Amino acid sequence: MPITNGPSAASPPSTDPAIYDDHHKAFAASPLPSKPDAWIQRATQVAAILAEDVSVREKENKSPFAEVSLLKSAGLTKVLGPQKYGGGGQGWDVAYKVIREIAKADGSLGQLLGYHLLWSWTSAVVGTDDQNERTQKLIIENNYFVGGAVNPRDNDQIIKDDGDHIVFSGFKHFNTGGVVSDLTVLEGVYEGTDKHIFALAPTKQPAIVFLHNWDNIGLRLTESGSVKIENVKVPWSDALGWDPETKTPIENVLTIPWATLLLPTIQLVFSNFYIGIAIGALNFASSYTTKNTRPWPYTPKPVSTGVEEPYILQRYGSFFAHLRAAEALADVAGEKIRDVYLHHSEKRDISAAERGEVAEWVASVKVVATDTALKVTSGVFEVTGARATAAKVGLDRFWRDVRTHSLHDPVAYKEEELGRYVLKGQVPEPTWYT
Repeated sequence: MPITNGPSAASPPSTDPAIYDDHHKAFAASPLPSKPDAWIQRATQVAAILAEDVSVREKENKSPFAEVSLLKSAGLTKVLGPQKYGGGGQGWDVAYKVIREIAKADGSLGQLLGYHLLWSWTSAVVGTDDQNERTQKLIIENNYFVGGAVNPRDNDQIIKDDGDHIVFSGFKHFNTGGVVSDLTVLEGVYEGTDKHIFALAPTKQPAIVFLHNWDNIGLRLTESGSVKIENVKVPWSDALGWDPETKTPIENVLTIPWATLLLPTIQLVFSNFYIGIAIGALNFASSYTTKNTRPWPYTPKPVSTGVEEPYILQRYGSFFAHLRAAEALADVAGEKIRDVYLHHSEKRDISAAERGEVAEWVASVKVVATDTALKVTSGVFEVTGARATAAKVGLDRFWRDVRTHSLHDPVAYKEEELGRYVLKGQVPEPTWYT
């Protein structure tokens, strides 16, 4: 899989990885972290770098090649990878915290990292052991970044047989991170059947055409625009979970409910970058309040500074408490996801009830994270004041980021799902969003 890195001459404006040369050199001279706390600290370092100019970059809306290169050189893209290939060897509980940390500084990069980690994990769930080994070796040793053309609400890509290869064709309205990726996860239905196939393909090829049309109000640096898949050829041997000789699914690999674990795994990715964005908003707002917010003079008991204003203190206390609760819940769910993979990867023997219980932990986080993140990112304006709405302040980006992605799938259905679990003891049927 030959890969050509960086933007092409015909690409729209993009950031230049060279702007981070000093950081690239520093990270190259430093070994990967070996313990969970050190991974969080590494993510905090990267977040501080991204925070320096995030408001400017977000407004410019350039393809984030430089920012992705920073994630790569810091090793954050490898946090889940096998250590024997140069990866971090950490569990999903650590990966979720790393995603959250990056999102505190830059919601777009938090989402990009989260999606990369999920797509890099695809072969571990729906591939054979051999396919997963080959895929992990390829991604980790080459430090590849992975995007995915897998938007279930669009028509499925059609997959045709072409001898030793399969051929993907179709169109996706959303394709997060594809433009800045080295590999793209493709998914479609094998022609003449109702069977789905996942496979990875090099992104930089004429058969994958990005429309560069992502210009939404939030998460502006995620390159989540449309993509045309025009006869992308992939060897049958790379069709994850399929036998290249018989051209049929390998039943003891694509077992249900095991093969559907990607869905709760990515749903928890969403919640963690929502929480990270909201924490970032709280941190940003508290700094602004301390330096700039004036107290309200028309009150029976005026105070001298904004940080002594009772209603401001009350609101910050509420935001802080709700975010602490959301983080704690997310951490418990992250441990549940970690343990599922730790205890069931070898035999793929998770039961429907076990999968369902984990999915409901994740759904609980989704409800709480969405509510809390929207509450905090909109509410911080009440404690910073009218001047904080100035474009130059950049406080609005936090709400825009959460509002944009929290429409991904209706959180009301997660609440209904949880209600069935509580009242009827029902676990959810796996879907593309559950």
